[in-house]
Amino acid sequence: MTLVIIGPVTQDVIRIGGDESYKVGGATYYQSFVFEEFYNDYLAIVNCCDESLVEDFPDLSKVKVIRNDDTHFFINDYPDPDDLNVRHQLSNFARISIFKSDLERILPEKIDGFVLNPLNRYDFPAETIEYLKGFNVPIFLSIQGFLRIPGDEVNGNYTIKLSKFDGLTNVLSGVDAIFLDESEANIIGMDYDVDEMVITNGSHGSRILCDDEIRIEAVKCDNPVDTTGCGDTYMAAYVTQKLLSKSSEIAGNFASRIASEKIEYSGPYNKNR
Repeated sequence: MTLVIIGPVTQDVIRIGGDESYKVGGATYYQSFVFEEFYNDYLAIVNCCDESLVEDFPDLSKVKVIRNDDTHFFINDYPDPDDLNVRHQLSNFARISIFKSDLERILPEKIDGFVLNPLNRYDFPAETIEYLKGFNVPIFLSIQGFLRIPGDEVNGNYTIKLSKFDGLTNVLSGVDAIFLDESEANIIGMDYDVDEMVITNGSHGSRILCDDEIRIEAVKCDNPVDTTGCGDTYMAAYVTQKLLSKSSEIAGNFASRIASEKIEYSGPYNKNR
């Protein structure tokens, strides 16, 4: 059985104060490092036009590429190195949808679950979501991409605004867990047919809405270096524990610890660091 994580790989610019670096990014990229450590039987499916971006993944034998004519591009700007909770983003809002026909030829025969990581509203058309629901396995979905719309243009890219997606109720119906932050929760509300809503709030911790509301304390990080991909890391760590039949509280506390460890250095999670 295999966990399948799906979403675009990106070309990112990271600006922290006056320092700038170029990196591979995208939720699926950051999550693959967590699954490599804690749930080794996974397959990462990414889409882009520059296939060299996948060379940085932890295990290339576990990556399949859907080739498109564009690649997602993000600028992550942290203006204050001492407050990495504040981030300004720009994106090219690439229109490179992942269709049912793309997935039919590359999905494994036996699947434990899906982790879906849209980066904008074009990534997962409704027919693709419905196709994946038909496998009747757990689906864990990051909500952020469905809320993103382009704002002002800046040098060929766009600021990112968040707005409720009209078809969101149908998309989320029957999904096992959705992941979002507090600002996104304020936009979409709480009334959806999902088993769990996992809501993160940076250094203020997280909460899990299931039968009850479970509060998860953030694990303190004395020397934060790079928060890019922190939410993706939290989500992947949480999913590993749920697939191992752990409680939501155990999963949340584990995810909080792993996310805290990730931000102590630049790049994706690596337990050896």
